[in-house]
Order: sequence, then structure tokens, then C-alpha cells
Amino acid sequence: MKQFIAEVIGTAILVLFGCGAAVLMGAEIGMTGISLAFGLAIVAAAYGIGPISGAHLNPAVSLGAYLAGRMPASALASYVVAQLVGAVIGAGVLYMIASGKAGYDIGVNGLGQNGYGAGYLGEYSLTSALLFEGVMTFLFVTVILGATQDGAPTAMAGLAIGLTLAAIHLVGITVTGVSVNPARSFGPALFVGGQAMADLWVFIAAPLAGGALAGILHRTGVTRAA
Repeated sequence: MKQFIAEVIGTAILVLFGCGAAVLMGAEIGMTGISLAFGLAIVAAAYGIGPISGAHLNPAVSLGAYLAGRMPASALASYVVAQLVGAVIGAGVLYMIASGKAGYDIGVNGLGQNGYGAGYLGEYSLTSALLFEGVMTFLFVTVILGATQDGAPTAMAGLAIGLTLAAIHLVGITVTGVSVNPARSFGPALFVGGQAMADLWVFIAAPLAGGALAGILHRTGVTRAA
């Protein structure tokens, strides 16, 4: 139960800070500021709840950890459910805050949802979106597994992981808004509906594939220290 609650809180922090930066302060801080908000949210959660649950906050990370042999199958489902619940809570709180601003319209201003194609940021294709999300999630989960493995300087793991997520956002916000996390995509999409829900499969399938590959390679020793 402690791990479940920790994952709920941590994922809510990620969505509220990251998507909140985009929705509430996007015009003021720009894409660099949004990227840092996502990264700093991970750093905060890693040091705040990491000792309790490992601060996965992401079904792709949990899947990667499971396939790497770092967590039992019995814990995987509860982690994913907790992450989805946390993302919905974070998105719900953000929506309540944003809706208090005069002129805010979720259909127009959004809630930090992910997307691709015509009318979304850089208007990248489905192929670009799938490739970006799959490759970046693979790299992200590889860093996480490497930074937290035995022998790594784990005191710095939270910082390394947070900076990696910030860097991923700096590279690809205009491609998909950056998911690399099915839960982070699910929360905002649930409230926005419409095209955000129609596009959601991309931000489930590609990150899970990337996370799975990272976990398998880590388990085989390809990306693990001897």
C-alpha cells in the first residue's frame, strides 16, 4: 500500500508540474522552461518517494524494470494502476486550477496532452511520433536502469534521470509534446477527450515497446555493468 500511494503521489507531481508548466506558464517560460519543469518534477519525486517505491511514475519504466528482473510480476499491475490513478489526479487538479482563469477553454488551450499530425505543434507524421516515442523511451529507461543498478552512484540517480527527461523534452516537444510515459498521456487525454483520446494508443504502444526493449537488453547484460 505504501508503494501504491507513493506512485500515485509521484505521478500526480509529474503531471501537475510538467503539464502545469505548459498550461499555466507556457507563454512565459517557453519550451525550455517546460522541459525543465518535467525534469525537475522527476528529480523531486525521485528523492521524495524513491526510497519507498523507486519512483517509477511510468508504466514503461515499470515494464522495463520487470523485464530486467528488477521487480516481481506481482507488483507490476499495482504500479501501473497507481500511475494511471496519479496521472488522472494530477490532470484533474490542473484542470480545476486552469479553469479558474478567464477565457480558459480546455478544447482550445488543452491540458498538456500529447499528439501529432495536422494542427498539433510541429505537425509531425505518425511515423515520426512512433519513432520518437519508442526511441526516446528506450533511452530514458536505459538511463534509469543503469543509474540505479548495483555499483552505480545511486545518490545521483534522481538528478541523472531528471536531466535525461528534460533533455528529451528539449529535443522533441514539437514532435509529440513528449510522452515517453503512457500514464502522463492518459491523464490529460481523459479530460480533453476527442483527438487526444484518439491519439492515445501511440503514447501507450511506443513507450511500452521502448521500455520493454530497454529492460530486455539490461537483463541480458548488453546495457548493464559487469
